[in-house]
Amino acid sequence: MQKRTLGTGGLEVSAIGYGCMGLAGVYGAAGSRPEAIALLHAAFERGVTHFDTAEAYGPFTNEELVGEALTPLRDRVVIATKFGFGINPDGTRYGVDSRPEHIRQVVDAMLKRLKVTTIDLLYQHRVDPSVPIEDVAGTVKDLIQHGKVKHFGLSEASARTIRRAHAVQPVAAVQSEYSLWTRDVEHNGVLAVCEELGIGFVPFSPLGAGFLTGKIDTSTSFSSTDFRNISPRFAADARAANMAVVDLLSRIAQRKQATPAQVALAWLLAQKPWIVPIPGTRKLERLEENIGAAAVDLTEADVREIDDAASRIAVQGARLPEAALKLTNQ
Repeated sequence: MQKRTLGTGGLEVSAIGYGCMGLAGVYGAAGSRPEAIALLHAAFERGVTHFDTAEAYGPFTNEELVGEALTPLRDRVVIATKFGFGINPDGTRYGVDSRPEHIRQVVDAMLKRLKVTTIDLLYQHRVDPSVPIEDVAGTVKDLIQHGKVKHFGLSEASARTIRRAHAVQPVAAVQSEYSLWTRDVEHNGVLAVCEELGIGFVPFSPLGAGFLTGKIDTSTSFSSTDFRNISPRFAADARAANMAVVDLLSRIAQRKQATPAQVALAWLLAQKPWIVPIPGTRKLERLEENIGAAAVDLTEADVREIDDAASRIAVQGARLPEAALKLTNQ
């Protein structure tokens, strides 16, 4: 697979990464640990070198899984993880927490769970309004100087926050939701500041939590523990209206001899050479499909056609439940 570089510090990763969150059961009951480890190994064997996790996934168990799976591959992969939520040792939560002393404690615990001596890419998962971002960036800078972290990232941060953090410690990557049906970062200055400052961008949920694959319709039901049950965009009426986005992707996919998911990912790759989507899956066939998107060639005319058609579609429903949106810094 082709490689891309995040930030100006030379962090090279596969053009398509792997988002490990789904292995923690966010989309229903998690599969077995051996199956998850086998899937992570399969991703690496097919060219993926960028694996994204977080202490909040589980919590804690996803990092442990990633650590166990990737230990044999440590010198050939990039592991990204995230701090920033307030999580007690028993897994109960108390909002966000980016106090410097908390960050240091969390990173030491992450190193043990991931079975590594240094974290390749450390994100602040959500901005903590009670802690100046300069203090957060300064703490990560200190961790970098001590060899515990290599690169600094931010997630769901505003353009202003990114700029302030970058002035203290260069930001290698910003992670936010971005896909054909969630394009906030095009309009709120986030992509623009990333381009200006030489920061990579990592879209999470690049397939719209599965909707853009074309495998979900108005009759699809989700397990009781699947977060899409409470997502406004997946409400019945919204789903019916939003099928127009899938229809658009399907038309292009048929012409390109690809799938809607592959076109959705290829569209992201075509936006900028420093954009690296991280789709996740628990199925080998979906993993191979996602990786195949890197070989789908969308011309400038194709991208214009997709953008023109998408501009006439009014996506229905908020991208996240209200409580989750309140934690973003957009």
